[in-house]
Amino acid sequence: MKAAVYEGKEQLIVRDVPDPTLAPGEVLLNVEACNVCGTDLRTYRHGDKKIIPPRVLGHEFCGTVVESRADDPETVKVGDRVVMYIVLPCRECRYCKLGRENLCQSRTTMAYHHEGAFAPLMKVPAQAVAGGNLYRVETDIPSDQMGLAEPLGCVINAHGPGRLEIGLKDTVAVIGTGPIGTMHAIVARLQGAQKVFMLDTSVERLEKAEGFDIDGTVRVDSEGSHFDAMQELTDGLGPSVVIVACSNAQAQADALEIAGKAARVEFFGGLPKSAPTAVLNTNHLHYKELVIRGSYSEKRTDFQAAKALIESGRFPADRIITHHLKLDDVTQAFGLMERGEALKVCILPQ
Repeated sequence: MKAAVYEGKEQLIVRDVPDPTLAPGEVLLNVEACNVCGTDLRTYRHGDKKIIPPRVLGHEFCGTVVESRADDPETVKVGDRVVMYIVLPCRECRYCKLGRENLCQSRTTMAYHHEGAFAPLMKVPAQAVAGGNLYRVETDIPSDQMGLAEPLGCVINAHGPGRLEIGLKDTVAVIGTGPIGTMHAIVARLQGAQKVFMLDTSVERLEKAEGFDIDGTVRVDSEGSHFDAMQELTDGLGPSVVIVACSNAQAQADALEIAGKAARVEFFGGLPKSAPTAVLNTNHLHYKELVIRGSYSEKRTDFQAAKALIESGRFPADRIITHHLKLDDVTQAFGLMERGEALKVCILPQ
């Protein structure tokens, strides 16, 4: 079969690889759709120390079980259409026992430590099968849309109890109008936010964002006019929640400037490993009593919630995915993403 194999920076090669063969406990999926994540782009451009080439990338997928050697035949059956919680936790460390599998000290992850889904067939490790990481799709929602359960779960991780807890009294600002920022805005609205605003440097992306259920957009510029705009839009108070949904140090600094008093600030996007620091005016933390949080990956419960939300029909998954490409054209996705032409690109491996 053909697969998109990461072989180093700027090298994602579509080439022939052997068809997967199953060991006891494993399951084989026919991959129907796999969406391109921002981390795929970052890995392609900058590498990732967690990924040892060669590795088949692709972790936002939906597929059908075509062969099973699962120990429990009721776990999944041939013909089941499934999505997958892609974290394989140890279940023994402190964080796993706290229910925070995303922080597991020895976790492995599909497309990082196991072959991913930019291929017609993908093998699911026995550990994941036995651990219940495969979830049957209960509706006829298309597979490209169901593949959004993975990134949407990561978004929901930031919105849960003890975290952002957005509600009816909140005004939310999301910095970054890519797919993740758009999902944050949608989830904020579904949680009851009074107003939701989105900020970006790209006029094209802001125009796309205006098609969703938000209250307005603001263009970010080097002169800082977006600070004044956010004050005007919030009657001089500033938003009560600011979400940084892009990998940009200046955006993290801007979040503290924009935030109102007692606001909750979420740093969702990690910075490039080559430039991991940001210069922040920490007086804002002190004088405005800000709470800053980060979130990484997703817990199992976040993934379950994301899957259920997509299946409910209340999440506009069909509008998030804007482009479809064949496997041979996978690297074209990166240009579409970098130019802001695409919101989410789906690869069709078959």
